[in-house]
Amino acid sequence: MANHASAKKKIRQIARQTAVNRDRLSRVRTFIKKVESAISAGDKAGAQEALRVAQPEVMKGAQKGVLHKNTASRKLSRLSSRIKSLKA
Repeated sequence: MANHASAKKKIRQIARQTAVNRDRLSRVRTFIKKVESAISAGDKAGAQEALRVAQPEVMKGAQKGVLHKNTASRKLSRLSSRIKSLKA
């Protein structure tokens, strides 16, 4: 357990930031799941729309540090290629 005031403060800060990051990552995952559910349903137009909405959210997650930049780009690229392979 922390004994110094600065260490106690750091514990409080980390707890607060962890909660924020958990919410951000959850939001990113939710948007990705919406795209994946549209893909699995075979709805190409719906999947494209969901990807259009999800893209800024995923990149925002990368910008805020909950995802690595390359991970975010890879996820979007793979979703995009899966949408392109769907039949209209």
